[in-house]
Amino acid sequence: MGAASLLVLAILFAGCSSTKASSKKVIHVSYWHVNAQTQGGTSVDELVKNFNKTHKYIKVTAKYNPNMYQGLMQNLQSAQASGKVPDIVQVGWAYTNYFADNFKYLTPTDAQSKFDANKTFINKNFSKQTLSFAKDSKSNLVGLPYSLSTPVLYYNKTMLDKYGIGADSLETWEGVRAAAKKIKEASGNYGLYIQEPGDTWAQQALLLSNGSQIKKDGKAAFASTNGSKAYQFYQDMVVKEKTALHTPWAQGIDDFLNGKVAIAYTTVAQASHIKKSSNFDVKAVTSPHFKGHKATVPVGGSMLAITAQKSEQQKAAWTFEKYMYKNSSLVTWSKGTGYLPPTQSALTSQDFKSYLNENPMLKAATSQIKTAVPWTSFSKNGLQAEQTMIDARDKILSGSNVQETLKSAQEKINEQQ
Repeated sequence: MGAASLLVLAILFAGCSSTKASSKKVIHVSYWHVNAQTQGGTSVDELVKNFNKTHKYIKVTAKYNPNMYQGLMQNLQSAQASGKVPDIVQVGWAYTNYFADNFKYLTPTDAQSKFDANKTFINKNFSKQTLSFAKDSKSNLVGLPYSLSTPVLYYNKTMLDKYGIGADSLETWEGVRAAAKKIKEASGNYGLYIQEPGDTWAQQALLLSNGSQIKKDGKAAFASTNGSKAYQFYQDMVVKEKTALHTPWAQGIDDFLNGKVAIAYTTVAQASHIKKSSNFDVKAVTSPHFKGHKATVPVGGSMLAITAQKSEQQKAAWTFEKYMYKNSSLVTWSKGTGYLPPTQSALTSQDFKSYLNENPMLKAATSQIKTAVPWTSFSKNGLQAEQTMIDARDKILSGSNVQETLKSAQEKINEQQ
């Protein structure tokens, strides 16, 4: 009887134990990003797949949002209105203040305080400068820096060599213009393409490198004399001289890769795609400046922000974020895109250094990151402000009066702030 009772008890306890072990539920985490297959989408899929393999009770599902950061913000706006927000979102620097003012989120500082025992993850991994990119106008840390980039000048060395154009002549925008004219006259091809996605990041770099400001004392200030001169220079190349191409981003990069454009001014995050897809000798140099001014570039890229509302979702999202900031994850991300790692540890790792030596095009961006300035971010109406600047760009590149268009855009943005 005693033996039989013990056996029954053992079976009962085993059953309880089994039930308890199997009752732990899987937490589902949705991750919204902006990475098309030509700009890191494959790496996102790889990282998410590897995370799900190594984390039994968390399942991450990644969702691609077209039209870059503007598209994601518009989708997030709709999601919040319907009450079905994702758990982690990739927020572009231009929307830092807009995101902070319009959405519910858990700050990295609060996530660390809530879910980490040692409370040192943030300060241990990120420099003060890097963290400054992810702070809003009130100096609150909104998310963790993830993608870091600067615009660089890619050039078709095969084509430039053919027409006797040296890379040293591309240090100034005036030199780029002269090279573009020579290319157009000799071959009929366009000399220059400046990226035109759903933001004005590259155009802001152009204005900053002519001594202009995008925002001053909280107000839009790009319609200055220097800002107008830079845009007039750009318009003349597109409209009058027809040496620069005005077309959507994907088409512009394709035209560069197909040999229809000699020089492309775009993000270093295109480096891997450009290297894999070009059938000519392609190189990259640092961002040009106008004569009499220094090259000034806004940092590009994004942060990861936690929008999950339930504690268990927030904890799972924080776990996924920490995985994304491991050296191996960040180097995988850099190799798949060209983005620079946001942590000091990954940036100085032997794995990344080896990759950098094998991919010298990234060195131009790496040399610029220490002096990069924050990407201008407007607050409550940031989505409308960015669209206003995009509309102004497209009007100017279609031939409108530069000064009037910039002034009108500036006034419209300032009325909304």
